[in-house]
Amino acid sequence: MYNKTNFFKHTFCIFNEVAPDTVQGKDFHYNSKSGSSYYFTNEGVYRNSNHWGRAANCRWRLMPLEDGKTNNSVAKTGYAKWTDFYPNNETENLFYIEWDSETDTIHFQHKSNPEYDGKAVLRNAAETTKRIQLIKKLFETDSWADYLNYDDLESLRSVITEALITTNKTLQQIKQPFL
Repeated sequence: MYNKTNFFKHTFCIFNEVAPDTVQGKDFHYNSKSGSSYYFTNEGVYRNSNHWGRAANCRWRLMPLEDGKTNNSVAKTGYAKWTDFYPNNETENLFYIEWDSETDTIHFQHKSNPEYDGKAVLRNAAETTKRIQLIKKLFETDSWADYLNYDDLESLRSVITEALITTNKTLQQIKQPFL
């Protein structure tokens, strides 16, 4: 169980952004050297910071109030329950890729997430990052499909993305049937 004494030691967590006035007037319990502020409750922690993602030996992501990317030049406040923290390290296969096909957003997620259905392959942090970068290229360019046989590029993109998430096959192996 994580709490205010250990949540910052090798953890993965997704904080949910809260309105700035949620913690307005509260005295933060801890201010880090990097400028982040923390306010602890019995149920979890508020973090006010202008840097999200990799924080020392942790991977903390902020889910914004509005759709879009988190702007790391503006301080935002996020909240996470103690039960939202999971162990993190660089070598174990702890992470899987989550894809929202409607918005084509790609995120990494922890295997301890109660929503993990076991379909996505678990990878270590570096392998997960490489796969995510590869998938993002599929959505940013079309040149990878130049010599493939297909009727609908979006359907092909979906098939390949799903295979990159749910198998350990390389992109070349996945594209092979479409040559």
